Amino acid sequence: MDSDADCSSDAGAGAEWVWVRRPSEAEAVAAAAGWAVEDEEERPLKVTFASPAEYFTDAAPIGNGRLGAMVWGGVESERLQLNHDTLWTGGPGNYTNPKAPAVLSKVRSLVDDGKYPEATAAAYDLSGEPTQVFQPLGDIDLVFGDHIECTNYKRELDLHTATVNVTYTVGEVVYSREHFSTNPHQVIATKISANKPGKVSFTVSLTTPLDHKIRVTDANEIIMEGNCPGERPHEDNNASDQPIGMKFCAILYLQTNGDNSSVEVLNDKMLKLDGADSVVLLLAAATSFQGPFIKPSESKLDPMVSAFTELSTARSMPYSQLKAYHIDDYQSLFNRVSLQLSQGSNYQRGGDRLVQSTKAGSQDATVFNSAFQIAGCTRLAAVNDSAMPTVDRIITFKENEDPSLVELLFQFGRYLLISCSRPGTQISNLQGIWSNDPSPPWDAAPHPNINLQMNYWPALPCNLSECQEPLFDFIGSLSVNGAKTAKVNYEASGWVSHQVTDLWAKTSPDAGDPVWALWPMGGPWLATHLWEHYSFTLDKQFLEKIAYPLLEGSASFLLDWLIEGHGAYLETNPSTSPEHYFIAPDGREACVSYSTTMDMSIIREVFSAVITSADIVGKSDTNMVQRIKQALPNLPPIKVARDGTIMEWAQDFQDPEVHHRHVSHLFGLYPGHTMSLEQTPDLCKAVANSLYKRGDEGPGWSTSWKMALWAHLHNSDHAYKMILQLITLVDPKHEVSKEGGLYSNLFTAHPPFQIDANFGFPAALSEMLVQSTGTDLYLLPALPRNKWPHGCVKGLKARGGVTVNISWKEGSLHEALLWSSSGQNSLARLHYGGQTATFSLSLGQVYRLSKDLRCLGSWPLGM
Repeated sequence: MDSDADCSSDAGAGAEWVWVRRPSEAEAVAAAAGWAVEDEEERPLKVTFASPAEYFTDAAPIGNGRLGAMVWGGVESERLQLNHDTLWTGGPGNYTNPKAPAVLSKVRSLVDDGKYPEATAAAYDLSGEPTQVFQPLGDIDLVFGDHIECTNYKRELDLHTATVNVTYTVGEVVYSREHFSTNPHQVIATKISANKPGKVSFTVSLTTPLDHKIRVTDANEIIMEGNCPGERPHEDNNASDQPIGMKFCAILYLQTNGDNSSVEVLNDKMLKLDGADSVVLLLAAATSFQGPFIKPSESKLDPMVSAFTELSTARSMPYSQLKAYHIDDYQSLFNRVSLQLSQGSNYQRGGDRLVQSTKAGSQDATVFNSAFQIAGCTRLAAVNDSAMPTVDRIITFKENEDPSLVELLFQFGRYLLISCSRPGTQISNLQGIWSNDPSPPWDAAPHPNINLQMNYWPALPCNLSECQEPLFDFIGSLSVNGAKTAKVNYEASGWVSHQVTDLWAKTSPDAGDPVWALWPMGGPWLATHLWEHYSFTLDKQFLEKIAYPLLEGSASFLLDWLIEGHGAYLETNPSTSPEHYFIAPDGREACVSYSTTMDMSIIREVFSAVITSADIVGKSDTNMVQRIKQALPNLPPIKVARDGTIMEWAQDFQDPEVHHRHVSHLFGLYPGHTMSLEQTPDLCKAVANSLYKRGDEGPGWSTSWKMALWAHLHNSDHAYKMILQLITLVDPKHEVSKEGGLYSNLFTAHPPFQIDANFGFPAALSEMLVQSTGTDLYLLPALPRNKWPHGCVKGLKARGGVTVNISWKEGSLHEALLWSSSGQNSLARLHYGGQTATFSLSLGQVYRLSKDLRCLGSWPLGM
């Protein structure tokens, strides 16, 4: 808690804590420049629902990085579906295959002979075991009664405060429920209250699909203990033969208020509360996870002790104080970036049409049962676009193109990253930390062939660098297991990781088809995030202590993985382009060949990062760096195919699926750096041709990636077209595979639900507004001027240690504020439109720039 809170001595157990929000650095800089401060009440960032959830993707997510919940918001009953980031099946595995070197030799020989279908068939023997599975912790179940008829129902997730609020009226009583998951105190908190005394009554229980036992203590505490399956569930599993799995404990504590309230125990498993004025529920949970290299059976951690430790601190303070700590912690991250987009002078007229079209949209969309009516409840009338149920805003977006919904989706992605990835937690998995299925899609396992990387794309540009720390910890774990995989499977040095991983830092290939399983570029791609962190922060200690050793290990593997091949080039063999088949010269489908464009693009990124890093940390004369410098000129270049597109494979194979969802061969433009409009205009033209050939349709993550690619081609119209593509409502009852879109709670769809596009979207939008190389900064490179003629963004980060505020009017840059608040910076040139200006920043100084990039003045940061 900071000094902004009311910490006076009379703030006792019954007093309300007062919290005053301190301005973010970007807001303070804007205020010093005299920029108008927007009224947050006029532009609320809320995901709003007109009814309780019917499906998981209608529920509202909360999380503190480790402990997550989905709030369903029922009237007769409430469900808080719970997750813990370390609750996985299994334990550490053996990620090596001693038979792999012989198979590898066979596959390489078949590739050399041009027998690609045969090489594909042989490569199945290089596959490994499947991942372990992310598990749900369970539910808090609240039952309020039967046949409750309510009016004025409203459920909303407030992104400003990271709270979910549910309100409704029964007769003359207004009921409210407030939920949040606090990072400082590691509990989920719920306050249930009514506007009349003695009206809060319910039964509460904990449930879980996992093996468990439950007991009640002291009439105010429910304890649930259990364990995960000791190995990945299979139909033929015999539970008695399984090893010991992860242990867990969840403890639910009740604090009641009201002179006439009572609590009784039912069946030693649940609590029944009657006649309270209000109730606070606190949920703490822990597992026996002690790290990816320690078996659950050997863990020394007692999850009950851990859970009680967290709970004891939280329940010793007033609810208002707990909430104040939560909001202060959360907003210290969330408030760093603000975004306002406006449609200009016609906005109000569009708003009038919006109200009319919403009514029609609601009537047409009644097939989405989850989105609208619930028996006994009436809809909340929409006052304006932000007060409308979010599902209605999604439905009507195609005709009104409401920019405030774009703002909401941008900030929702930042909210989710804060909520599922904090220092000391696990990485965001394929569903963040939100999953209600013991057998979730794709095991909810992190997939480092795009999905895991995309989860962390917004961390740096969107000013949430701390949220990326779990990724660096995880890469460190991968390097340990990956060194064994590299040595045994490939007789190589360094470390390697493949297409999918899990809590236990699995590094071996996945089971099954080599089109996805055989892809040793997962580790190298992740390693590029280490360099990106340095390029944004210029944190030399991070580079020396963490990034460079891991980058060096990845490069060491790549040097051994590369072999002399066709012509004078080094090649990767075997090689696949993630999840994409080609037509071999003999007319059969295959996926295994050599030197795919993505392989070479990633290798160039890693090698370049090592060389540049070595110069900074004083290791440029090592044997490793010399080997890299010799190898780089011998990597095959990116080539253009006969149809003018970027060639995906080393040969111009026929593509059996031209609209394939992956755009792996375009990696060099984004997130890589080997292609750019200035340096490789011909290749960028081929990238555009490739994107046209692929088409706009695809799963959510593919849409976000294409949005970022079009932004780097400075094609604002097509980048905006991908926004229209993504903001499409998905019916959870009639999902169409790979169609993309949004669910009613703004979760992005593959389908089914995958969280990656929720993170790809804010990253791609930031690329439309600011791009950087470290020395060069591009302002509004892909702004859709006719869609958002007026706007303002504050607090975006750029490479080179720079923070950026930008305002624009009538489709053109109005002013920009730049500063570097920590360490050094490397900025040398500014770009806007066709203008370029040389520029340098002094540490701690704010610079004000005009629309023609002239410096209008500067002042010390903090004034």
